Amino acid sequence: MKRERTGVGAFIAAGAVGALAALWTWAAPGDPALWPARADAPGVEISLLNNGFHTDLAVPRAALEARGGPLAAAVRGLPAGDWILIGWGDAKFYVDQSPIGDRLPDGARAFFRPGNPSVVMLDPAQRDPRETFDADSRRDFRLSQAGFEAMAARLESSLDLSTGSARIAAARAGDDARFFASREHFSIGHLCNHWTAGVLNAAGMPIRPVQSIQSSEVVATIDRAQLDTPAAGD
Repeated sequence: MKRERTGVGAFIAAGAVGALAALWTWAAPGDPALWPARADAPGVEISLLNNGFHTDLAVPRAALEARGGPLAAAVRGLPAGDWILIGWGDAKFYVDQSPIGDRLPDGARAFFRPGNPSVVMLDPAQRDPRETFDADSRRDFRLSQAGFEAMAARLESSLDLSTGSARIAAARAGDDARFFASREHFSIGHLCNHWTAGVLNAAGMPIRPVQSIQSSEVVATIDRAQLDTPAAGD
């Protein structure tokens, strides 16, 4: 009987390991109708910015404003800047810029407590990110017009529009960035990089959702997408 129980336990453990491996490697498919953009059709140039643990998107301001809607209205209310850096995170930890060592307890709260309020950052930048961020810390890519519209719709869907328009939840003194209330919640199961990966998936790129806990995986998402579909852009 003991030997039988040991065999059952080993079977269950092997099944659990297999399930975790499958979850880790799980991929959400892209949309070939959106990605890649054709070289002979209108498109929008985007950059992904990576500081080693967090990712933002740099999007042309004119493209965001031209589509109309609540996201465009929020962008129009920002200070001057031809590019908008867009990110998402915990409503407290993301906004706070005090030394990271002083914020470790709050970081643990943001990771492990479910249902934390979150914010969407819209930060105007004067200069093209391709001039201000080196090649190691960014990835540049081109979306079709349809892909951009899908991406922008996903960005807009993250905003809390319960009052009819985007609502500023926080700002930093002396900083042009504005943090708008989000309808989503932050936790270890849905971190900033998960959010960015989801935005890329909305634009048509395949992603690995669970592995996107790491900023390097979000970068790799673009690298793979560009490597796997070069001919479609011709």
